[in-house]
Amino acid sequence: MTEKTPHMSASQEATSQEGASQDALSHGARKALLDAALMAVPFEGWTGKMMRGAAQDVGLPSGAERLYFPQGALELIAFWSEQLDQEARDKITALPLSEMRIRDKVTQGVLYRLEAVQNHEDAAKRAVSRLSLPDTFGMAPKLGWATSDMIWRAIGDTSTDGNFYSKRTILLAVFTSSLMAWLSDESAGKDKARAFLDARIENVMQFETFKWKMKNKTKDMPNPAEILGKFRYDKPFKRRRRQASYYR
Repeated sequence: MTEKTPHMSASQEATSQEGASQDALSHGARKALLDAALMAVPFEGWTGKMMRGAAQDVGLPSGAERLYFPQGALELIAFWSEQLDQEARDKITALPLSEMRIRDKVTQGVLYRLEAVQNHEDAAKRAVSRLSLPDTFGMAPKLGWATSDMIWRAIGDTSTDGNFYSKRTILLAVFTSSLMAWLSDESAGKDKARAFLDARIENVMQFETFKWKMKNKTKDMPNPAEILGKFRYDKPFKRRRRQASYYR
């Protein structure tokens, strides 16, 4: 239900509620199209023909698939990825995160996201193949970045410095490689894929430990900029103040 804000007129409230209702109907139709598509994709692939058939299967009028997904099958794949991220996020935030180690949080977060595709692995394999084609340049990394960002945010990461990007870049590589291992593991328990993920997380932890040790070892070392500044100006290098301060 749409929340009524102070000083909202009756007509504005009605318009707001109508907009929310239309959004819900649109999301419902998109979700129905996705569900039907996931049943057909293993046989037909992520194609326009498959989407037309999915729209027909759920009783939508001819051309409705273009209304709800103007960019076609690629937009449908992106929508599916968003739904999988949401499903994994809900499970991650339900964990006792305050009692868990960081590596366990990340590992479980990745596992939840991998498990989200378990009922539609053939469709996921088809999606990976579709996203490898030239006309989708940049889309796969973008979706993977959104997933890694979701995991970090869900487990409570609040970094805003360079670590924000390095954490997500590293987890993007971990998730992408683990997804390939997951989809290629035909065993019921996905033991090989789980072992692969554990090994990748261990690699990340080792790298983070190395970074921490190097930072501690070099924290008391002289600043190279100061050394160069002394050679050039015969005095320590100092950062310039912003020119704007002189015109206040």
